[in-house]
Amino acid sequence: MGCRVPNASLCYHISTMVFEFPDPETANADGLLAIGGDLSPERLLAAYSQGVFPWFNEGDPMLWWSPDPRMVLFPDEFHVSRRLQRRMRQGSLQATHNKAFVEVMQACAAPRQGQDGTWVTAEMINAYSRLSELGHAESVEVWSGDELTGGLYGVQLGRAFFAESMFSKETDASKVALAYLVEQARHKGWLFIDCQFYTDHLASLGAREISRQAYLKMLAEAI
Repeated sequence: MGCRVPNASLCYHISTMVFEFPDPETANADGLLAIGGDLSPERLLAAYSQGVFPWFNEGDPMLWWSPDPRMVLFPDEFHVSRRLQRRMRQGSLQATHNKAFVEVMQACAAPRQGQDGTWVTAEMINAYSRLSELGHAESVEVWSGDELTGGLYGVQLGRAFFAESMFSKETDASKVALAYLVEQARHKGWLFIDCQFYTDHLASLGAREISRQAYLKMLAEAI
């Protein structure tokens, strides 16, 4: 993912003291809702509970988003290809849970081909690490022996998981991480995994777009 500031002058500026966000339906066409604030645990939890998330490149102002439509993965709609099933049965990649949260975020922040800069900044790593310490952020790690080869992280509230980023240093490693997360979702009764924006990769795994209105209604039930 990359980040830009589309017509920021149209957006609501939030203060450092208020955790109430504007109505998500007032976001602009790109989904940009507000500018400013901080990444305190209180603000982050307020944002996710209201269907809002931060996304900005290093050096940009702090931007808050609520896109329409919203990309969502329902656990029962997750698609595992036959090739991935075989790879998982081989056992060469092993998944763990919350064993290396910071390392996963640092790997997600690494430069990627065709992407300028990163939105997983040092400030983001510090903020979400604090959420992890408080029990509201989780990671999935995928290992090839002792090497961390893939993983993902996100925020968990109620019966919802908000996936933030994933990485893969080996073929299928990020898919194995997502498959593990989906199993957790089924076991814990999560209603959905929020994937934020559409990508062909996520669509191939069963995620689909729903309207913001439908998303917010579902979020209220999950929270």
